[in-house]
Amino acid sequence: MSGRAVAAAAVPLADVVRGDLVESVHLGHVVVLAPDGAVRLALGDPEVVVWPRSSLKPVQAVAMLRAGLDVDGEELALACASHSGEPGHLDVVRRVLAGAGLGEGDLQNTPDWPLSADAAWQRRTDGYAPAPLTQNCSGKHAAMLATCRAAGWDVAGYRDPAHPLQRAVVATTAELTGAPVDHVTVDGCGAPLLSTTLVGLARAFGAIASEGDPASPLARVARAMTSHPWHVGGTGRDVTDVMRAVPGLVAKDGADGVYAAGLPDGGAVALKVLDGSARPRAAVLAAALAVAGVDPGLVAPVGATPVLGHGQPVGEVRATFGGAA
Repeated sequence: MSGRAVAAAAVPLADVVRGDLVESVHLGHVVVLAPDGAVRLALGDPEVVVWPRSSLKPVQAVAMLRAGLDVDGEELALACASHSGEPGHLDVVRRVLAGAGLGEGDLQNTPDWPLSADAAWQRRTDGYAPAPLTQNCSGKHAAMLATCRAAGWDVAGYRDPAHPLQRAVVATTAELTGAPVDHVTVDGCGAPLLSTTLVGLARAFGAIASEGDPASPLARVARAMTSHPWHVGGTGRDVTDVMRAVPGLVAKDGADGVYAAGLPDGGAVALKVLDGSARPRAAVLAAALAVAGVDPGLVAPVGATPVLGHGQPVGEVRATFGGAA
């Protein structure tokens, strides 16, 4: 679908209310799936083809486990993370690398400061420069390197789309989403980025969250994320807060206005904010989860997004639909 077609199909998802006026409106697409996979709610086009960005990380982690990656708990949660770069995150990344006989110098993700303002300030104060270790995708890249070591694959070329690791990720993505991977580009971190449909992304999260075999890669990913939500995001991050609030919820934020979540009963949601803004994502996610059957009271605090005037709330970002609107 062309960019113009994607825009034409988008609908209002959230109003930005300041005082007694709607100041801005965010358009986009949302899909909510019932436990049996039926579409419970579709706003915009559920079949829209998107770049899922970091929301795809749990799917990539499933592919890595299938290929021989031998981590669980905090280490597997970091493989699924867009972490804030706090010291506890960096310690786990180093541990994954050391377990594979590798070091920070083997990471090929883009150097960057931590997402956490406090962590970034401390790194600057301590005299550090932007580094692959502190970039939010370093957990995924460390896991990719560890997977290559476990499978006996070339380590240096792990980002190449033709590498066996990346071919395995493509196959797993197509399988779990039920949608062909028709487009491939480079994500912000330097790893291959795969396209999928919005409903396919929701379908994958529903499958991961509801997998019944505790030894399966899907269940291991779900268990790691739900047991270690701080490692998936960080202090003050809505992805961490929403997984803490809703038992068994597997959720992952992505750049440019993407979010996906799966429930233990197989229900799922996925959304794409058309303008790429992160501002309405939490409010829209909370509303979509309420449609999926989650108690609105559990997600309302996570979705609350105040609009400030002189540092004080004077309005809110308000979803245009659902029980949390």
